[in-house]
Amino acid sequence: MKFKLFGESRSSDVLSSALTSQVFAERRAQMVEKQLRRRGIRDLRVLAAMAAVPREEFVPSELREKAYEDAPLPIGDGQTISQPYIVAAMTAALQLAGHERVLEIGAGCGYQAAILAQLAKEVFTVERRSELAAAAAERLTRLAYANVHVHCGDGTLGLPELAPFDGMLVAAAAPEVPTPLYSQVAEGGRLIVPIGDSENQELYLLQRRGDSFHTTVLEACRFVPLVGYHGWKEPPTR
Repeated sequence: MKFKLFGESRSSDVLSSALTSQVFAERRAQMVEKQLRRRGIRDLRVLAAMAAVPREEFVPSELREKAYEDAPLPIGDGQTISQPYIVAAMTAALQLAGHERVLEIGAGCGYQAAILAQLAKEVFTVERRSELAAAAAERLTRLAYANVHVHCGDGTLGLPELAPFDGMLVAAAAPEVPTPLYSQVAEGGRLIVPIGDSENQELYLLQRRGDSFHTTVLEACRFVPLVGYHGWKEPPTR
């Protein structure tokens, strides 16, 4: 007759969890090397942040095995967690040094905010869907991202009461830059936003210089629509 030693089951669970964490850490390292470095992401702080944040914690449980695939993944309510490369590229474009206050429009699952939290002093993120906002806030708190503040509301309005922001990142595609965001960018600050229709979009980087903005088009992209007063009134039909 075989007897189970006291604590054997718990030890097995701990070992299994440790092995799972190791597997995800290895996949994360491969993602950084193959999907980011090889595609031209050079900012060492961004690469370190992407290597540190456990992406598997931000996707639905049934998709954890796909967390480090080179693709966006659904997170519910018609929304997605962006492809790792596009998260890194948008973050790198902000050129964060560590002292900044950053506004993100479209919190989603909270992954982009977690990346920004590694690189900025404070991150404010807005999500119009209350269920997603609540889940993102709970997840970010559980994972100890204390410098991220989640707000529920129309992101196309920004957060004027907390402006100005040194960096802004819009994680959904707008037909044009939402007008209220311009005045909320600090002098020298950067705003990155996908602009276009439901099929064709480009990443725009705007840098404030006094009362004007210097605009650079970075690359083609594909995002879910930015819905709100200064965005799409409803998701555009395909």
